[in-house]
Amino acid sequence: MTSDREKKTKIAIRDLYKIFGEEPESVLPAVKDGTSKNDLLEHHNHVLGLNDINVDVKEGEITVMMGLSGSGKSTLIRHLNRLIEPTAGTVELDGTNIVDLSQEDLRRVRREEMSMVFQNFALLPHRTVLENAGMALDVRGESKEDYESEARKWLERVGLQGVEDQFPHQLSGGMQQRVGIARALCSNAPVMLMDEAFSALDPLIRTDMQDLLLELQEELHKTVVFISHDLDEALKLADHLVILKDGFVVQQGEPQEILMKPNDPYIVDFISDINRARVLRARSVMEETTEAPADPAGEVDHEATLESLIARAKGETDLTYIVTRDGNQVGVLKMTDLFKALVPIEASDDGIRANAA
Repeated sequence: MTSDREKKTKIAIRDLYKIFGEEPESVLPAVKDGTSKNDLLEHHNHVLGLNDINVDVKEGEITVMMGLSGSGKSTLIRHLNRLIEPTAGTVELDGTNIVDLSQEDLRRVRREEMSMVFQNFALLPHRTVLENAGMALDVRGESKEDYESEARKWLERVGLQGVEDQFPHQLSGGMQQRVGIARALCSNAPVMLMDEAFSALDPLIRTDMQDLLLELQEELHKTVVFISHDLDEALKLADHLVILKDGFVVQQGEPQEILMKPNDPYIVDFISDINRARVLRARSVMEETTEAPADPAGEVDHEATLESLIARAKGETDLTYIVTRDGNQVGVLKMTDLFKALVPIEASDDGIRANAA
């Protein structure tokens, strides 16, 4: 695993604001002075979509942006390819500000640099699966004969070989979304934007699609921005997690760090009901040291879940394990520390449940 310091920032979001209304620029100073989303609507008849967003999307990582309905996550992802124009701020792709691009250059970015996978699949019903998968190359002017082999390759990669000549209505929802992913991959764009891509699917199919995305990412190392309202999904997929509320970033960082050190009552409520044993990893609970313990019970990988360690220890609390990464010791994990980490942080009375009500 490459450290954050070694990874290039692919997309840099800086001081980004979006205000919906007749004269958004006129109320921008009020927002910068601290006017809340509710007050902006009540007193100025404008809606605050994004409030001073600053996020670095690292190359080759999955960045998950999540929050409740109305948090601004879908508004934010649509700024990355400028489907929505910002009120203020910049979005830089490889150092180029998307906001300043001409329409011609913006079309090129959408065709070649960024692909998008939508919640509702967005397949053309009158085109075959093969034609839908090759749509990005078709838009670039390539003939069906030219893009056919590339489209077939990615359809096979997502498990859809043999259905190339069928139409979208003949496929299940999960299969349709696989076509959407194949289409995004067929474009060969380095950035994939995925807006609630799996939320319309049944739970089992959704899990399969998450596993497929992780499998593809292990192979392809795309820069993925994934929108979700589901914490379990976010924790499973994210290298970098951004949690939004009312248009601003409450907390962002490596998911394990957020779980262990939430910095806001809103985050505490978000994580209060998760299965900590299934989500937390050995690296998040261990003591960092290269000094071996006196009587280790064995070695465990730094990415092992606490759930797997509990099963291995058969409930014994007096054991100590050496934690390794790539075969080298990086820490020591005491089962007593593991069980302490399983105690959930108490949720606040006025947190997420009140917001969801």
